[in-house]
Amino acid sequence: MNNKEKFEYTYTALSEKERQEVLSIKDNYTPTPHKKETKLERLRKLDNKVTNNATIIALILSIPGVLIFGTGITMVLEWNLIIWGIIVGIIGAIPIALAYPAYKYVLNKNKKKYGAEILKLSEELLEIKNK
Repeated sequence: MNNKEKFEYTYTALSEKERQEVLSIKDNYTPTPHKKETKLERLRKLDNKVTNNATIIALILSIPGVLIFGTGITMVLEWNLIIWGIIVGIIGAIPIALAYPAYKYVLNKNKKKYGAEILKLSEELLEIKNK
């Protein structure tokens, strides 16, 4: 054989950290109807459900409110539409002012709804850890 017909092959294995990452990603896409949710995973999901829903409601109210309020300020400062700018600014301030009370309302409502289960799972997990 001459050098033109030479075959080279290089193999590099994944490190253990890379293997764990690949397996982690693979698990997200593998259908596993038999996979049972652990108590800690259930606790995390419930906690996220309580806090995330409240945060989403607050954002839904506050972001448009800030944009409308900013438009009102722009109307006053840049376009010299003082009366209309003040009216638009007040309209924008209303959802901003309601965002925090809405957040607290939804958070407390969800705490009441999921609180008992969260406390029960927490106690069970703490019992397991203390044994």
